[in-house]
Amino acid sequence: MNKNQSLPWDHPRFRSWIAVARACQLMQQSLGRALAHLDIKPPHLDILVNLFRFEGISQQELARKLLVGRSNMSMLLPQMEKRGLIERRGDKHDKRVLRLYLTGEGRRVTEEAMAIQTDLIDRMLSDAPLNECEIMTAHMERIVSLLLQDEREPLETIGDQ
Repeated sequence: MNKNQSLPWDHPRFRSWIAVARACQLMQQSLGRALAHLDIKPPHLDILVNLFRFEGISQQELARKLLVGRSNMSMLLPQMEKRGLIERRGDKHDKRVLRLYLTGEGRRVTEEAMAIQTDLIDRMLSDAPLNECEIMTAHMERIVSLLLQDEREPLETIGDQ
């Protein structure tokens, strides 16, 4: 390694980056434990919440919102359909499109899971002033936007640098 090249942990913002990543990972683990009695995991909840908010969304739109590939969707959706949480229906105007809906049981599970998630968020952020939460939100949304922009741009090859 070049003497002038710094290591990641020498970078002044590395600690912040790691703290965010660890908090996210631990929050997912805590949420997973809290949802276990409903027999769903955080990825299931992500799907259920989106169907709760955007009833009739297509599988493709859902995958785009969740930033996951179609293969993830094609694995999770049949499981959830078999459990009676969701149903897939053909689009009235385009037979190639499948639209997703919550069942009655899916709505019940979603409402209970959202209450669990909200309680967990409230407990973790209860001592953070609202203005600090809003600042953190703005920073995270900016990072998401930059990462999505980077994802859309072609990567430079080594020879182009």
